[in-house]
Amino acid sequence: MTLTGEMLIGASCVAGTDGGQRAFNPTTNAEIAEPVFGFGTAADVDRAATLAAAAFDEYRALPLARRAAFLEAIADRIMALGDALLERAHAETGLPMARLTGERGRTVGQLRLFAAVVRDGHFLHATIDPAQPQRQPAPRADLRLARIPLGPVAVFGASNFPLAFSVAGGDTASALAAGAPVVVKAHGAHLGTSELVGRAIQQAAREQGLPEGVFSLLIGAGRSIGEALVAHPAIKAVGFTGSRQGGLALVAIANRRPEPIPVYAEMSAINPVFLLPGALAQRAEAIGQGFADSLTMGAGQFCTNPGLVLGIDGPDLDRFVRSAAEALGRKNAQTMLTAGIHGAYRSGVEAVAATPGVQPVAQGQAAGELHNAAQAALFTTDASHFMAQHALSSEVFGPASLVVRAKDMDELIAVAEQLEGQLTATLHLEAADHPLARRLLPVLERKAGRLLANGFPTGVEVCHAMVHGGPYPSTSNSMFTSVGASAIDRFLRPVCYQDLPDALLPEALQQANPLGLWRLTDGQPGRA
Repeated sequence: MTLTGEMLIGASCVAGTDGGQRAFNPTTNAEIAEPVFGFGTAADVDRAATLAAAAFDEYRALPLARRAAFLEAIADRIMALGDALLERAHAETGLPMARLTGERGRTVGQLRLFAAVVRDGHFLHATIDPAQPQRQPAPRADLRLARIPLGPVAVFGASNFPLAFSVAGGDTASALAAGAPVVVKAHGAHLGTSELVGRAIQQAAREQGLPEGVFSLLIGAGRSIGEALVAHPAIKAVGFTGSRQGGLALVAIANRRPEPIPVYAEMSAINPVFLLPGALAQRAEAIGQGFADSLTMGAGQFCTNPGLVLGIDGPDLDRFVRSAAEALGRKNAQTMLTAGIHGAYRSGVEAVAATPGVQPVAQGQAAGELHNAAQAALFTTDASHFMAQHALSSEVFGPASLVVRAKDMDELIAVAEQLEGQLTATLHLEAADHPLARRLLPVLERKAGRLLANGFPTGVEVCHAMVHGGPYPSTSNSMFTSVGASAIDRFLRPVCYQDLPDALLPEALQQANPLGLWRLTDGQPGRA
C-alpha cells in the first residue's frame, strides 16, 4: 500500500491544504523523505464530524453480527498489511520489530475481543421489569432498559503505542463496538503508520457496506485540529492517551461547550512499587533485577512504568538498591519515540537530580552515537524529603525511578496517603507480610485502578477483568477503563422504555428475545 500523506474523511482521501510535515525517524534523527502529510483545516474537521453524525443512527441500528464482522474485518486488513506496517512503525518510532510485532498482535486481539463482546450482547445490559397492573396501591408500568451509544467519538492517537493506542487501538475498537462512529486525529510521531492502519479501516468499512462516516482520519499541526474536533457539536465523547497537560486542555474545551461531553483521558502516573520486609528479606536481589527490566522496557515509555519504589530503610532495602543499580548499569541506552520526548526526559532527570535530599545511585549505559537515546537513571531519597517536595511525585516519562526510604510502616503508609491517583500500585510480599499488606491495601484501593502482587506493572493484559484507569490525575474519570472489555462502557448510556409497543422496542428488549440475549427479567437472570 503506497503512502500518499492524505487524510481519510469518510470514503474519500483528502489532501490537507494548511501546510504539512514529513514523518521523522528518531533513530537517524532525520526526516523521512516522502510523502508530505498535509494538514487539515476546520472545514475538514466539520466534514468528518458531520459525516460521523449522519452515519450514527444507521450504524448503531445494524445487527450486532454485522458490527462484530466489521471489527474482525479491520483486524484482518491490519494483518494483511504484513511487514510493511511494522517496518514503517519501526522507522517512525525506533521501537524494535519484536515489540511492534507483539503490539500488532495486541491490536488485532483487542478488535477480536470486542467483536466477541458485541456478539454476546451482554454489554447492552438488557433489563426488563414487566408490567404489574394489579399491584397495590399503584400498578407498575412495563419498564425495559438497554444501553445505546453516546454518539460519534473523537480519538487521539498516542505517541508511545503507534498501533494499540492509536488509529485502530483500544479507544477506536471499543467505540466502534459500542455502535459509535469514530474520528481519529493521527499522532504526529507516526503519520505513515496511521495512514496505513486508517486505510485498512476505510477498506473494511467499504467491504462491509457501512455508512461512509463510520470512520475518518485527520492530520493537523499543533492543537488546532484537536481543539476543533473536541469542540464540534457532532462529537459526543473523546478518548485520549497522553500528557496531563494535553488531557486537561481537552477536558477544558469539552466543558466549555454549550453541551459538555465526557473526555476519557489517560494522563500521568508513577505507579508505586511497595517492597514489604518479608519479600525484601527473602528475595531483594531478584526483585532488583526484575525491577530494572521493567523500568527499561521500551525505553521506559509505558504509562505503567514503575517510577517510584518504596520500602522500609535497612540492610534488605540496601540489597535491593545494589541489585537494581548493578542491573541498570548494564542496560543499554534506547532510542525514544521523538526528539521532544527525549528532551523532556533529560530535563526531568536533571530536575530530580537537582532536588534537595535526592541522591543518584545508578545510570544505564551512555547513549554514545545513538540519537534521542535515554540513559536509565535511579535515585534515592527519604520519606520526609519526598513528602516535602511535591515535584518528586511528578511523572518522568522514560526509564527513571526514585527509591523512597521510610523509617517504619507508619511512615510508609503516610507516603502512600500523600500519593496522587495512579494506574497501578504493586506489592512485593510474602505470607509474613500479610498483616502489613492489610494495613496498606485500603489506601492503595483508593489510589489506583490495578493492584499487583509480586510482579511489575508494565504489561497490560487485554481481557474482561483488566482495569487500565485510576483516580485523577492518572485519568480524568476513574469510573472507567481504557483497556479490556469494560472499555466499551465509556461510550454507552442507559435508556428506559416505558410501555412501548413490542414492535417498537429494540430487539434486545422485545418479548421474544430474538437476539437470544442473557437478560435480567424481574430481577432474575436468564434468556427469557
